Amino acid sequence: MEGAVSNVEVCNLAYAGRLEELRAQLLRDRALATATDQDSRTALHWACSAGHAAVADLLLGLGVPVGDKDDAGWTPLHIAASAGRDEIVKALIDKGAPINAVNQNGCTPLHYAASKNKQEIAIMLLENGADPDATDHFESTPLHRAAAKGNLKMIQILLRHNASVNIQDSEGNTPLHLACDEERVDEAKLLVSHGASIHTENKEELTPLKVAKGGLGAILKRMVEG
Repeated sequence: MEGAVSNVEVCNLAYAGRLEELRAQLLRDRALATATDQDSRTALHWACSAGHAAVADLLLGLGVPVGDKDDAGWTPLHIAASAGRDEIVKALIDKGAPINAVNQNGCTPLHYAASKNKQEIAIMLLENGADPDATDHFESTPLHRAAAKGNLKMIQILLRHNASVNIQDSEGNTPLHLACDEERVDEAKLLVSHGASIHTENKEELTPLKVAKGGLGAILKRMVEG
């Protein structure tokens, strides 16, 4: 097949969105619906990657497993969340996809939604039991991701769902450290207004105030000290 991404034909058909050809193949051999390729990916993984909702619906209608992991630990929901496939995320959640599954980096689908600023997906995940304080292998939460990237709306969404503001990652940084380091003024102010400490020291013994650039430190200090 041209432009093959996989050594399994049904995976290539799913990725290319060739619904009728895929349907015909699966009618001939139902077992192909759960066939895995060289990366332990199924046709569902590939449909999520390319964003073909009709293909995903066909596969989900056949009752394929929704929580299977590829060889890097990614579930279809990880892929759909990371790629910003709102409709497929909803379909996967409706079929009981594991919301807090972790891949080899310790990341949940919410980590990817947060770092890529996929707001609708983050809301769907959180409303269906995603843990806002899940930590990856660097002990970083979705809020760390959003703060580092400067995704103000995402920070608001996470805070609305009770994300903890003072969790420290493996470097000892809180989300506020990351926001201050990147001069994310609005994000830093929002975190402080939700109780983020300006005095927590990271492993280099630096507080958010010390890493804040420009006049940001003074602004945050005034907020806290009134």
